[in-house]
Amino acid sequence: MIFNKEAETMAHNEMKALQLKKLKETVRTAYQKVPFYRESFEKHRVVPDDIQSLEDITRLPFTVKKDLREQYPFGLFAVDQKEIIRLHASSGTSGKPTVVGYTRRDIENWSEAAARAIAAAGGKPGEVLHNAYGYGLFTGGLGIHYGSEKLGMATVPVSGGNTERQIMLIEDFKPTVITGTPSYILNIIDTMERMGKDPRKASLKYGIFGAEPWSEEMRHELEEKLAIKAVDIYGLSEVMGPGVAIECYQEQNGLHIMDDLFYVEVIDSDTLEPVPDGQTGELVFTSLTKEAMPVIRYRTGDIASIKKGQCSCGRTTTKMSRVKGRIDDMLIIRGVNVFPSEIENVLLTVKELQPHYQLELSKKGRLDELSLNVEIRPEVYQAIGHHLNHDAVIHLKRRVCHLLKSKCLISINVNILEPGSIPRSEGKAVRIADLRKKDLADGRV
Repeated sequence: MIFNKEAETMAHNEMKALQLKKLKETVRTAYQKVPFYRESFEKHRVVPDDIQSLEDITRLPFTVKKDLREQYPFGLFAVDQKEIIRLHASSGTSGKPTVVGYTRRDIENWSEAAARAIAAAGGKPGEVLHNAYGYGLFTGGLGIHYGSEKLGMATVPVSGGNTERQIMLIEDFKPTVITGTPSYILNIIDTMERMGKDPRKASLKYGIFGAEPWSEEMRHELEEKLAIKAVDIYGLSEVMGPGVAIECYQEQNGLHIMDDLFYVEVIDSDTLEPVPDGQTGELVFTSLTKEAMPVIRYRTGDIASIKKGQCSCGRTTTKMSRVKGRIDDMLIIRGVNVFPSEIENVLLTVKELQPHYQLELSKKGRLDELSLNVEIRPEVYQAIGHHLNHDAVIHLKRRVCHLLKSKCLISINVNILEPGSIPRSEGKAVRIADLRKKDLADGRV
């Protein structure tokens, strides 16, 4: 078994003492070297000396994505520019992106965290890792890459896209581990099958998937199609990148958080108060070792829960549940809250359907309306003579509508499409198409 025994098997009280020591140092650094944090602390009438226990963290103000955008590009940096050796940035959907900087030590810590994550997922020194995460400003590709090299794996930096070439490299290089977004790995599987290849015969043993919410049913689909163990990895650029938390391949039941590098809270998004362990809420992370850009109580927008205890793999670190969804991805349809991942759970139990889908939000009068586009499997499509008006499709649509009503408590328009109708992802899948603004522009309300 390969892991950092000191950090990952530490007794709970010892870890709390280590976290408190690092938290005090981080808070003091942020207060002294980042004007934004000094002003924010003073506004909330708190100073570094007020932090005498881990529970005192609740006295500190939250950081949100808006703060990062307003401090663009380098307003949250705590070191001189000459100490920065790497810059990453998230996409700017409404203007400027959010920028993150790293010192040399930050990169070393990140690489260590990612290496520990890959080891927890089944990676071993001397083997080959096929990295299909995107490279560039997105942290996924380089985060996994440096971790894989740190672990001692031969790393294939293939990135996303050019799917047939990826398949050739998988066949020729014989990787045991594949990484990427689950939606893009499905694309690779589909392409293999169209080429007449059996994905189960590939050399792969483990898959590390993340960067988008995915369900247990999606895990079963990927494991069945590739004959692998599929684990969930968690990370976000604002906090570090991939490697903040990972499932172990032994249990695949909760993600081990790198407690020596991050302190995690779960809060009620409405009251902003902490919730008990085991209760679902919004994840909040505080970095404990970051030099370039310390992050204090960053509200991630991700919905999950946490719990403590020892795992059968030997780790004693805090575990977080798989992310249920994002606050801004939650759909409220006629008073019912639903996440795309809950709809995915239902769809993947229907064997006649492909695991490719997209939700469309539109306006009907003054009310929001949700439609689901999903593909029929090729073998089923062929069996019904390529006719989507076939009785079997009509019955299938009724069954899907009934399942969504009973499991998700929503009435939804279901459109069953022919195979290949929904655009395939080469990165993060676009699960929600919001047509409401278009409807307004077209005068449809």
